[in-house]
Amino acid sequence: MRRTVFILLVCFQGLTPAVGHQPLLPAPQQIEYGGGRLPLRGLSIQVATPSPEDQFAATELSSFLSRRAGATIPVVTGKPSGPVITLTRTGAVDALPGADDHAGPDSREAYEVRIDGRGAEIRARSSAGLYYGVQTMRQLVEGEGSDAALPEVALHDWPAMAYRGFMMDTSHGPLPTETEIERQIDFLARWKANQYYFYSEASIELRGYDLVNPGARYTQEQVRQIIAYARARHVAVVPTGEFYGHLHDVFRMERYADLSLLPHSGEINPRNERTQALVADWIQQFAALFPSPWFHIGFDEPWELERTKDLLGGDPSSLYIERLKQTVALVEKAGKRPMFWADVQSGAHIFQKYPDLFSQLPKSVIAVPWVYNPRPDYSDFVAPFAREHIQQVVAPAIACYGQISPDFYYTFANIDGLVRDGRKYGALGVINTGWTDSGQMLYRASLPGMAYGAVAGWQTPPISQGQFFSNYSTQMYPALAAADVATALDKLSAAEASLAKTLGRGRTIQQIWADPFAPERLAHAESSLAALREERLLAEDAQERVQRALASTGDTYSLPSLLVNARMLDYAGMKYIYAGEIGGFFQNAGKNPNRTDIAFLSRQIVSWDHGRVADLMDMLTTAREMYRSAWRDEYTDYRLGVELRRWDLEYEYWARFQTRLEDLFRTFKEGDTLPTLEELWPHF
Repeated sequence: MRRTVFILLVCFQGLTPAVGHQPLLPAPQQIEYGGGRLPLRGLSIQVATPSPEDQFAATELSSFLSRRAGATIPVVTGKPSGPVITLTRTGAVDALPGADDHAGPDSREAYEVRIDGRGAEIRARSSAGLYYGVQTMRQLVEGEGSDAALPEVALHDWPAMAYRGFMMDTSHGPLPTETEIERQIDFLARWKANQYYFYSEASIELRGYDLVNPGARYTQEQVRQIIAYARARHVAVVPTGEFYGHLHDVFRMERYADLSLLPHSGEINPRNERTQALVADWIQQFAALFPSPWFHIGFDEPWELERTKDLLGGDPSSLYIERLKQTVALVEKAGKRPMFWADVQSGAHIFQKYPDLFSQLPKSVIAVPWVYNPRPDYSDFVAPFAREHIQQVVAPAIACYGQISPDFYYTFANIDGLVRDGRKYGALGVINTGWTDSGQMLYRASLPGMAYGAVAGWQTPPISQGQFFSNYSTQMYPALAAADVATALDKLSAAEASLAKTLGRGRTIQQIWADPFAPERLAHAESSLAALREERLLAEDAQERVQRALASTGDTYSLPSLLVNARMLDYAGMKYIYAGEIGGFFQNAGKNPNRTDIAFLSRQIVSWDHGRVADLMDMLTTAREMYRSAWRDEYTDYRLGVELRRWDLEYEYWARFQTRLEDLFRTFKEGDTLPTLEELWPHF
């Protein structure tokens, strides 16, 4: 196809899309739009340099374009009869990131897209570059059915960071199904992520350890299937183990309890020869199972390290660096490049306590400084490694592990700042971490945060936080639903942030199950009714918009978990509002209310059909079933019983509360003294 000269409309696209065209995520490094368009109907797709990888990319493009056009856009061989989209690879297949990739316009993943009225071409050095060109072409499509077309455009794109990963925690909370992990990988690949960090403390089957988590782990065959699935989408699956701390799932077994520093604890005893043999065996098995050239050894949060001086003797920092070097050597012997979590001013603050460790690190290791909250400057986390010429990958997080619903703006600020300062100090890439510490979140609600992390690692200009939900939803959902979903995401994040600020007592997922009549909480609820009502209005607005989007799209993947989160936020607000209102009713009734006052209290609080307690019980039972259904669509049943029990205990709390007040109001006589809620509280 001849190279057309285009009218320059947008170059180095950043915060806003070209007028009249689709927003692209990530924003391409260079893009020029012309005035023409290429209708989809009548197109075919041809692979100039056939390989299984390129054929897969062509098939994906064919499937997507065919759906948008309402007509088949075939992949053809031989001479096409009409306009054609050509996929041209100019170099080796080079499907996955290697041990020492680089970013930039001449990188393995760079690609070009050119479209005019006569046809189109995606050109790249590698199959990965072609695949990313396909993802961008999908986003370029405008219109539906017979009106669907590609705009006239020329773009050249490349990654700002060579490694763009997401880490899924499969150990602290629920266990995603194999299918769910594959869905996550498919989703991440759309936004040009190229690594999936498989975090496992003890959730992967290893030979010789049959007793360790038999009901909560992946078989080696499942892991191989996930790796193969990811490879087709140019995503490397990186083993992410824990070879110092976080091994409680192993040490809780009596057979292995004496291998930990403290029996049944979470950290290894580095002086125990059996422990050293276990670590060496696990590293060999992981290295054989995962083809990735990178290998993450963990080493975060060794909380018990400070006790080693008393238990084992010696200096804690010396023991830490000794053990790190030994583990690095084992990984390198297995032919892999080691990386580790670096607790700088996070976790156990190891490098803050012992700054001499920076200079003692082996130069071959990749440091992963991690921090999960917004800060104006992250230089203290990344600059020390740069000074010591230690390569690094930065790790922000999606704020969902202690929240009812993800706090996306908190997340975005963390990702933006850490990626910005990581790039300033030469970081190789980013790992957007997905922790499940509370064990209760539905991780699909975090999909926008997963996309944001991948986009931040690819594009050079900062992401426009204010536009992100709109741009993301435009690419994810049909036009009829996109605006509703974008607004719902904004409202959900605002509701989560508002609830956290209002309750002021740590993670919101803990507060949803807390006792609202505990004296301190009750006083706080009574003084925060206006803020709680605002939080409920945000949650209800989000709920309404997600319901509309569900009705118009039939989406069963990304929207149901958002609806559950909206209901849970609504319930949390209602719970504390009602507690505050009930507290007010008791105060207004005084010490010696008459029968009319008691009847009023009974109707307002414990009426079986329209009282406040009945409202809470109704909402709980409905939301519980929605939650259970969403869980089973995403996870195995491991830990489901624990989480459903929280819902059941919450219901039982209100049932006891209702019974206690019913008995009080039924037997109350003129002249009796009405106890305060604080006096009644221990009996609920």
